[in-house]
Amino acid sequence: MISSMTGFGRGVAQTPTRRIKVEIKSLNSKQLDLSLRVPASYREMEVTLRNPIAETLERGKVELAANVENIVAEATSTINVELLGVYKSQIENLRASLNLPEPADWYTLLMRMPDALRTETQVVDEEDEAAFRQACSEALCSLVEFRRREGRKLYDFFMEKIERIRQLLKEVEPYESERVPKIRERLEDQLSRLTSIEYDRGRLEQEMIFYIEKLDVNEEKLRLSTHLNYFVETLGGENEYPKNGQGKKLGFIAQEMGREINTLGSKSNHAEMQKVVVKMKDELEQIKEQVLNVL
Repeated sequence: MISSMTGFGRGVAQTPTRRIKVEIKSLNSKQLDLSLRVPASYREMEVTLRNPIAETLERGKVELAANVENIVAEATSTINVELLGVYKSQIENLRASLNLPEPADWYTLLMRMPDALRTETQVVDEEDEAAFRQACSEALCSLVEFRRREGRKLYDFFMEKIERIRQLLKEVEPYESERVPKIRERLEDQLSRLTSIEYDRGRLEQEMIFYIEKLDVNEEKLRLSTHLNYFVETLGGENEYPKNGQGKKLGFIAQEMGREINTLGSKSNHAEMQKVVVKMKDELEQIKEQVLNVL
């Protein structure tokens, strides 16, 4: 079974003073593109978080966002009284020097001055750190499970498309038996119009056999069938534990399937057969689009 690169996970943990919520979302990407947004007081933990996230998720555009909410009232900012006193003294000197009126609202004026509030950095203790890690771990596990569920949907989608291509491949067979007589008939009809030219009938038969052999599609059908089987084998069984890292491999197999289908179309030389080939291409394009989401 495969896993998807697309997913979302959420984890929540709580201490006596704080509630921590972590959300992780991922989209498809050729490599791991990891972005972390955590509060400043928890930023030192980013380094230790990156490795386990990278090892677990492997690939994808991953964004982690953490939010820390204080449960109990906790003053993190205080009024800088000393600095506001200096501001007030300077304003009064300015007022006296320029003969200006006294401010109507000292509180509003002073609180707008730079650094009027002194912000204190929140202290992260061991309990807060453990809760933060727990929330991250819970969100990560939730994301992995989400990816697996999406992988099951992709598995069903791919199996449906592969079976459809198999059916279309079988539809090619009736037209194959029609092609040779029609090609021979068309060539002989054209030659019959060349009344002024003599040709060796035996040599003509040899050339026609050579030409018809070049249009034979049995090898392409066999190789395409082999690629279809290999694609299903790479997907893994429906009840198997998810196998990571299969996305690129499935992409390569899909490319090979495309080569055989294109060759089949170029050799078909039959209108109805070409219509079947176009349908195969349509099914394959849908496979290629979704393969980009496979981990």
